[in-house]
Amino acid sequence: MEMLVIALVAFLASGLTLFSGFGLGTLLMPVVAMFFPIDIAIGITAVVHLANNIFKLGLIGLEADRGVVLRFGVPAVVAAFFGALALQSLTVMGALFEYRLFGQLHQVLPVKLVIGLVILAFVYVELAKSFSTISLSNKFLPLGGLISGFFGGLSGNQGALRSMFLIKAGLSKEQFIATGVIIAVMVDVTRISIYGWDAAASREVIDWSLVLVVTLCAFSGAFIGKRLLQKMTIRFVQWLVSILLVVVAIGLAGGIL
Repeated sequence: MEMLVIALVAFLASGLTLFSGFGLGTLLMPVVAMFFPIDIAIGITAVVHLANNIFKLGLIGLEADRGVVLRFGVPAVVAAFFGALALQSLTVMGALFEYRLFGQLHQVLPVKLVIGLVILAFVYVELAKSFSTISLSNKFLPLGGLISGFFGGLSGNQGALRSMFLIKAGLSKEQFIATGVIIAVMVDVTRISIYGWDAAASREVIDWSLVLVVTLCAFSGAFIGKRLLQKMTIRFVQWLVSILLVVVAIGLAGGIL
């Protein structure tokens, strides 16, 4: 059942992210977290996210702006390392408190609370008109890399902040997409190198056949979505995904999921 649900979400999310500001990992990770511990869920999502970005990299990578990749991507990689370490620290902390809802006991764990709040924050950043009108010069690119990279390492949620900085960098549409993909790959490689220690220690926990199926579904979603979703407006998709994210984020933060 978990393979069917996660694979379907990966397929749909990969298509939706062609138009929405949210990345595949933003939508996929909370769903994987319904079936696996949160740290394992983030690790699985990171592998799928990396593979999907490499797939896109082969299509559009040559259009990237190398200068922006260096100024934004290098600080992002450094910050992603510390974000991933912060995730490991959060996963060993005990429950903050427990409560019962409809006769079932729920625990509010620090890591789930933080991840839930991060998701809610990124939903707000993505949809708030005040953020869409912010004008940021290129001198803020390293700062943007540090901020988005840290949250990328912590939870995989970095797309909204990364886009907020890169959209002001004077890039063409092709450069904007390709540069973002390369930076996402750099951050993914960094955080997977940290998550990998836990994955190696918990090899029996991770279903690698699930990772393969979900990755292939993500590829298919990106390929088919480009053809089926061309008439759907970006704003509609953003609101649809945002509503789903808010529900899942509240569930994570509240210990329900």
